[in-house]
Amino acid sequence: MLAIFYESLQPMMIPSVAIVILNWNGKKYLEQFLPGVVQTRYGALEVVVADNGSTDDSIQYLEAHFPQVRIIRFRENHGFAKGYNLALEQVLADYYLLLNSDVQVTEGFLDPLLNMLEANPGLAACQPKILSYNHPAYFEYAGAAGGWLDHFCYPFARGRVFDFTETDEGQYNRAEPVFWASGAALFIRSKVFHEAGGFDPYFFAHQEEIDLCWRIQLLGYTISSCPASVIYHVGGGTLPKGNSLKTYLNFRNNHIMMYKNMYGWRRIYVILLRAVLDGVSAFKSLLGGDGGYFVAVASAHLSFVKWMLVDQKKSVFPQNKKAPLQGFLKKNIAWEHFVKGKKKFSEIVDKEVTN
Repeated sequence: MLAIFYESLQPMMIPSVAIVILNWNGKKYLEQFLPGVVQTRYGALEVVVADNGSTDDSIQYLEAHFPQVRIIRFRENHGFAKGYNLALEQVLADYYLLLNSDVQVTEGFLDPLLNMLEANPGLAACQPKILSYNHPAYFEYAGAAGGWLDHFCYPFARGRVFDFTETDEGQYNRAEPVFWASGAALFIRSKVFHEAGGFDPYFFAHQEEIDLCWRIQLLGYTISSCPASVIYHVGGGTLPKGNSLKTYLNFRNNHIMMYKNMYGWRRIYVILLRAVLDGVSAFKSLLGGDGGYFVAVASAHLSFVKWMLVDQKKSVFPQNKKAPLQGFLKKNIAWEHFVKGKKKFSEIVDKEVTN
């Protein structure tokens, strides 16, 4: 009788989802975008805001206007990586949706994400199509229609190559494997997030999702785009484009990521060549009058050396370093883009040179 009763409950036992928003002094975004998030229709959904030591009145606003939202409070700003790690230790769900506070969701956006992972047990994470909130016809910088990585570990995306973003004309509407899913809207199995060790807290912010997705692929899982789900992202709300700290974190974290996840001779020559390419870029900016960029890149390389010598123990390393990688381009994206003049992802990526 008990077995029959349990079987009768099976259709009702749907997987649980937690939408987790990490907030830092983002009351204006909570006012603007949280109403759409809490209106998401799903039977086993929890909305959580983890406050990263905000000094504005974000918490008071949430308590007054969104009593249905669970608040996790931190006394200090732990950054994106450690902040999410600490928050997700307190969230029980089958799936996490890590969502930036400056994201406008669309009706039904959650269903395609959940359906995709439910139908594919080997798929660890996916991301929606991310369009620009301020320019809705264009892809948004932070992830676009799914992230890739080139031979020298420069990240780019379907719909965005360096600073060039494409108009969305449906050209990336087919779901495909990618290297990384954007941290602006990362839908991920909770089990896999913790199995991979979560985000590397040393990163603080920027490229932590690429590092996580790399480690996840090395565990044997795959990552995918899910263009049937659409969101709109403001972007640059915390550290705007051109900010020296953002430049510093991107360069430092990229080199740490390379060192951790690559192995053998390839790791040595890629890191050395990247140091040369980064130096050329930095000196070019210095000659162009952008001393801040030069200092940020130089500081990032010095910090990377410091990490190699004394701080490696503070990072999360992959459990395995040999596995097939999806969304990996065996070319130099900088050469293709700046020298050959190829602007669009579709002009650069040839399926025959990917693995």
